[in-house]
Amino acid sequence: MQATADSTKMDCVWSNWKSQAIDLLYWRDIKQTGIVFGSCLLLLFSLTQFSVVSVVAYLALATLSATISFRIYKSVLQAVQKTDEGHPFKAYLELEITLSQDQIQKYTDCLQCYVNNTLKELRRLFLVQDLVDSLKFAVLMWLLTYVGALFNGLTLLLMAVVSMFTLPVVYVKHQAQIDQYLGLVRTHINAVVAKIQAKIPGAKRHTE
Repeated sequence: MQATADSTKMDCVWSNWKSQAIDLLYWRDIKQTGIVFGSCLLLLFSLTQFSVVSVVAYLALATLSATISFRIYKSVLQAVQKTDEGHPFKAYLELEITLSQDQIQKYTDCLQCYVNNTLKELRRLFLVQDLVDSLKFAVLMWLLTYVGALFNGLTLLLMAVVSMFTLPVVYVKHQAQIDQYLGLVRTHINAVVAKIQAKIPGAKRHTE
């Protein structure tokens, strides 16, 4: 019973995260998505110009400058107006930000599940459980060697972030045309894979 309850909670948390991510990527709240997208771009552009340590330090200094200035401003304002509003960040200071043992265990279990599935998939690919899948993986790695020679990690990450916030919207607007082209590509790939399976011994999948 406890395992079922924990699994239900994890599914609920994952569904909530997934829903929030979809709302962001599809620009359902333009203001919120704009803030997240702009912050990610600013951070990545900063990392292309400065080291990680410098970016973190500058962000911390900027945040401290804003909070200290606001704290002093409110203190002076309270002294002039002779009010006793208290600390301007009191509500945030009293927020509970600690993770409970149950929450930590829940996130740990979720992470463990993903890690285990990834390790099993990598073992299956590297030890050639299915020849066609391993060949596909090898082709992908070979293509990535060329991608790595053209772009560094930050550039790829920047391109990935831009794609995440643009491609879903483009797909929604042109779904019919994109699905048609993807169907043609998928058909062509399946035909090529079928030819490979027919010609390479041991490449055929076991369907039983």
